[in-house]
Amino acid sequence: MLQKTLNRLRRKNRIRAKVSWTATKPRLAVFRSNSNIYAQLIDDTAGKTLTSFSDLKLDKSGTKTEMATKVGEEMAKKVQDLKITEIVFDRGWFAYHGRVKALAEALRAGGLKF
Repeated sequence: MLQKTLNRLRRKNRIRAKVSWTATKPRLAVFRSNSNIYAQLIDDTAGKTLTSFSDLKLDKSGTKTEMATKVGEEMAKKVQDLKITEIVFDRGWFAYHGRVKALAEALRAGGLKF
């Protein structure tokens, strides 16, 4: 169990070191639990969350991957309302496949660049 946690932290730090963000390019952080997926847009220079969305706000219809796609679509709308077109995608320690990939593709389809 300890080795799994250490591997995740190493992966998170490796990804975080490659991600660079500015005030004009806020960071979109993704968290995936066993049953839900969360996304939040963070301005790291001010230390504030600009907007967030999760599948808790949606009705549970469809698979978890379909729910992640809906979260990505709604999050893209919220970010576009803030007049932000470029973001930095921070997937944390999660692998880029499945629900995380579905969320990212929905964000790109919604007009965001990262």
